[in-house]
Parts: sequence; structure tokens; C-alpha cells
Amino acid sequence: MFNEVKKSMQWGQETLTLETGKVARQADGSVIATLGETSVMANVTFAKEPKPGQDFFPLTVHYQEKYYAAGKVPGGFFKREARPTEKETLTARLIDRPIRPLFVPGFKHEVLVMCTVLSHDLVNDPDMVAMIAASAALTISGVPFMGPIGACRVGFCDGEYVLNPDVADMDQLRLNPEQRLDLVVAGTKDAVMMVESEAYELSEEEMLGAVTFAHEQIQPVIDLIIDLAETAAKEPFDFQPPEYSELLAAVKAAGEEQMRAAYAILDKQERTSKVSEVRAAIIEALTEEQREDANLGSALKKLESSILRGDVVKNGKRIDGRSTTQVRPINVETGLLPRTHGSALFTRGETQGLVVTTLGTGEDEQIIDALHGNFRSNFLLHYNFPPYSVGEVGRVSGPGRREIGHGKLAWRALQAVLPAPTDFPYTIRIVSEITESNGSSSMASVCGGSLSMMDAGVPLKSAVAGVAMGLVLEEDGSYAILTDILGDEDHLGDMDFKVAGTENGITSLQMDIKVAGITPEIMKNALAQAKDGRMHILGEMGKALSAGRQEFSAHAPRIETMQVPTDKIREVIGSGGKVIREIVEVSGAKVDINDDGVIKIASPNAEAIQKAYDMIYSIVAEPEEGKIYKGKVVKIVDFGAFVNFFGKRDGLVHVSQIENRRLNHPSDVLKEGQEVWVKLLGFDDRGKVKLSMKVVDQETGEMAKKDDEA
Repeated sequence: MFNEVKKSMQWGQETLTLETGKVARQADGSVIATLGETSVMANVTFAKEPKPGQDFFPLTVHYQEKYYAAGKVPGGFFKREARPTEKETLTARLIDRPIRPLFVPGFKHEVLVMCTVLSHDLVNDPDMVAMIAASAALTISGVPFMGPIGACRVGFCDGEYVLNPDVADMDQLRLNPEQRLDLVVAGTKDAVMMVESEAYELSEEEMLGAVTFAHEQIQPVIDLIIDLAETAAKEPFDFQPPEYSELLAAVKAAGEEQMRAAYAILDKQERTSKVSEVRAAIIEALTEEQREDANLGSALKKLESSILRGDVVKNGKRIDGRSTTQVRPINVETGLLPRTHGSALFTRGETQGLVVTTLGTGEDEQIIDALHGNFRSNFLLHYNFPPYSVGEVGRVSGPGRREIGHGKLAWRALQAVLPAPTDFPYTIRIVSEITESNGSSSMASVCGGSLSMMDAGVPLKSAVAGVAMGLVLEEDGSYAILTDILGDEDHLGDMDFKVAGTENGITSLQMDIKVAGITPEIMKNALAQAKDGRMHILGEMGKALSAGRQEFSAHAPRIETMQVPTDKIREVIGSGGKVIREIVEVSGAKVDINDDGVIKIASPNAEAIQKAYDMIYSIVAEPEEGKIYKGKVVKIVDFGAFVNFFGKRDGLVHVSQIENRRLNHPSDVLKEGQEVWVKLLGFDDRGKVKLSMKVVDQETGEMAKKDDEA
């Protein structure tokens, strides 16, 4: 009934297995990849005919984490997996980015790749397994895919690179000082295709070494996929790349010079408008048959690409007039919004980000329901890219995959410089509003995010800047590396290479290669050139703000922390939360308590914080023997008076300890509600508190002088 094929190998500390032929047999390609006890099923289907008139490659990648894979039931009221989580969206992008350039040029049939996590052992992250499964499913499907690719994760601990570190080692990396890197690399047999990382100030040499290590480690995975394909692959789909050399020649003849002149215009809006005019004029000059050719879009793009690329490699001349190493003019302004906690406007050429920082309390932390368990995050970064930022109209909806991906890249870049939660007990939320865009708005978000946090008074370890690099690689091997690329250079170039970091090292690296053949030499030169660009941008940022402000905004909350014994937490909360509600109501401050006994008290008002602190302290602290306290008489009895002197703690002042004379009854000198000074004499055999009034001067609260001292 089944024609099963299974291939296995030892990979690092685990066994990697690829199997096909048993499940989802109607898909064009279906593979279940298992690493340890983490299993992901990848299914590939593709349309056998392209849609008429379609001039782009419609590849869709989905990655789904099923909660049953970890033996969990989804949280919330709706007990079903619903909209993709951030992790699912980011993993779908991770899979998409290295495989998209490897389809045969000109292939425009719809392709769907669906990866489903079936089992998660809480040790091996399913995202890497999904990338391998997707590569294998594409390789055996018959689709014109020039793979396979392999993928792995790399850590860096004690100066050693670690292959596929455990999920726990990568969880909340900022709180694990021993682990300095979370790097994902995907590549073919010959070249690296994609890099994504979160790093903690690694040098360029250390980062390049990690990428090289990863490329070496994925080689046996690629061999395993090829071994599977030799047995299980379907017949290759009969597809011949379209031949449109005559159409391209006609397009060039109709407007190459005009297009070259259009791309010589320095201003983006004027250039874009002129390019559109020339494009329309070229189409108008063609025959009816040529206008209806499905390859017309490809021919126009090839013309534009040849113009942009040729000048850069031959003459080092870019479309906006800069040299290959030059960063566009930078303007920085901080503190421009009066009611926000921190703000910055970062402008680099025609790319601009308005970035705002908000400081919150513990209750503002984000609770994340992940397969490997729930956890809280006190650092959030949200990136918005409205249509007006590129002068367009468009439908505005929730954040798309691109916005989530760009926001996460900026989040990773800033992680390394955040203060420890114990030193700065705030929830930090950054929102980057991209108000103009012409290349690398994610790196503008990094620069603006760093500045807005410093404006808010966040004590960052160092300022962080980011720069986007590009590459134009010709068939003869000649190339040009471009610093601070424009949108057109990104669109028509061969590499998008984003590097963020401090003066001391790299905090994030993202690389997407659109062609095979990126050599270690090119990557090394790109990293070195990116460092120069980063240092220049840091210098420009430092002119506006070089360190965090010493004072918070008047509208930001102040937070004080205190540690209480864990056995006192119950007393602070009270039955049904009665005590803590009273503290919040009386003081006006917010109070958060965690299971470790750390209490955070927050309010813009310092007096409210102090009042809440004193109320909590009176509950959890123990009175000290020999110390003087101010108390209130709460009950009078024949043998003395009970005085509330320390929080809710009462003690007895024996009638003999009220005054230095004999009293008939305590009520002769005391009444309930009267405030008195008492000294804690100690505790009796039963632990009862013994207090004295007569040894304390009731007017000053100081020790009374003895008769011989008077």
C-alpha cells in the first residue's frame, strides 16, 4: 500500500531522519523530517500551468506549530490554533528566503510549501527541521528547484561554535551571558543563501567564522536529501525557461537611452516618475504582439537591472551619485514629542523613522504562549510601514510578514545592549513609524530605537547603529559592494546584507543572497565595509545623544524594587488579595509581586512609591530589639496597654512600664487611639512582645535621661 523511503544519519548529538511515501501521497512532494523527537512534515504542491499574464513568481510558504506536538492545549478561550504567531511568521520567512532564488528563472507557476510541526521534544527547535523538510520535499517533488539546501543553527559559547544548541540554551538569550550567538544559516552545496542572527557584540571575524562553520555542518544534510531524492524523486516537471531575447532587444531599442537618463536623476520621486514614463513609452513603441508577451515585465526589469548594475561595477557610480562606500546624509533629532517617554526622528537620505519608546511596569510585559512553554518578555519592538512612506495609496491593515520580520530584526539588534531586568525593572516598548522609505528602514529603526531609548533614560550599554549593504555580482566574477543601499539597488541587486552593532561588535546580521556564488572573500569584504559604515553612523548619532538621559520624562513611571522573603508573599497579598488592594488604593502606586519575592512598585509620584514601600516593609520586616517606634494605643486592660507599633504588629506595655511612678490603672494616663513612643524590650518565653514607654521621652521620641543625668 505504501512505497516508503527512509534515510537517516547522525548529525551532531542527534539522529536526523527523512521519510516519504506514507503520508500525504497526493502532494507533489511530502517529507517528514525528524531530529531527536522533533518531527516536521513538509508538503509541496505546484500548479502545472501558470496563470495567464502573471509576471511574478507566486511562492507561498506556511509554517504551523500544532500545540499537540508538545502535548499542550492552546491557551485563551478559543481552543484552536488561529492566526500565525510571531514565531510561525518568522519561520515561514526563514524558509522562504533561501529557497525563492533557487527556482529556475522564469518559472511563474504557483507553488505552495506547508510545514507542520507534528512532534516537539522541547530540545530541538522545529524551525531548523522545517527548513530541511521543505528542502527535501521540494527536491523530490519534480518542481524546477535548483536545490537542495541545508540549514542549521549555531551558538557561540566559551569561544567555541555549537551546532544546533538546545531550545533552552537559546531561550531569552539576553539573560544567558555565556551564550553569545543565535545564528541560522541556510545554503546549497556551494554557497550560503541566507543568514539570520542575534549576537552579543561579536567581532566580524567571529561572525564570519560562525557562518563558515554552519556551511560546513550542513553539507551532510544536503547529501542526505540527495540520497533520498535518488530513490524517491518524481520525474522533473517539463519546464523550459522562456526565451525572450528578441523581445529584450526590442525593449532596449525602444528606450535604453531614455531609461539610462531616467536612472541618472538623483531625487527618488522624480526618478521613479520618470522611470514610469519611460516604461510606458517603451511599451507604447512595441508591437501589439510584443505588448501581450508574458515576458514583457521580465524584459523591462532586465533592462533596468543592466543599466543600474553596469555603471556600478564598471565606474563605481550609483544612481544617486554616491560612491560605493558612502552613507547618505544623516539628520538626528531627539525629544521631539512632548508627552512620550522618549522619541527620536532618524533621517538618512530619503529614509526616515519616527521612533518612540514607552516605559511600562511588570503588568505591561508580553506573555508568550510557545510550544516549549509560556514566558514573559519585557522588551517589545513594533515596526509600521504605512503606504504614504513611499508616496503610495493602499489598504491599511494589521502588520504583514514583512513588518513583523523587519521589527524582529531591529529587536534582535537592540537586545544586546539592554540593561539587566534587575538593574532596570521596566517593560520597554519601542514603536518605529516609518515616515519615509528608500532603502533599509529596518536599520533606521535600529538607529532610531537606540536614540529614543537613550532619550527615555534607558541606561544602554552602548549605542547601536545598523547599515544595509548591497552587492552587484557580474558573470565574470567582478563585483561591487554597496554601503547604505537604496530601494532600487536592493530590488535589482544580488544581495541584501544588513549589519547592526555597537563600536565593540555585531549584534545582528541578516543576509539574503539572490544568486549562487557568494564567496567567503566577498562576505569578508562586505563585513569590513559594513563596519566602516556603522562607525560613521554611530558618530553622527553621537552628535545628538551619546548616552542615556539622567532624568526620566515627567510622564514616565518610576519603579522601585524590593526583595521580601518568599514566606512573606502571602502576607503582602492577603486573603483574596485584600492587603495588596489596600496598599494600591491607599498609596496610589502599582504593585507587582513575582514568585521569587521581588516586588516592583511603580508610579510617576515618588511619594506614592514611598508610601507603598513603607506599607509593604511594615508587613514583611521584623521589629528590632532595642529600637524605638511610634505606635498607637489600641486596647487598654487592667495590667497595661496594647500598642500597635510596627505595621499590624501589637505589643504589651505593662502597667509598670508606662511611667516612672505607680499607677492605679493604665487609663489614668492613656486612652485608646493615643499615639505614644515605645521601645522594644524583647520577647517573653511565649514570643509575646514586651514594650516600654517610660524609657522613652514621649515628646522627642528619644531615650529618656536618667535622674542622675538631669
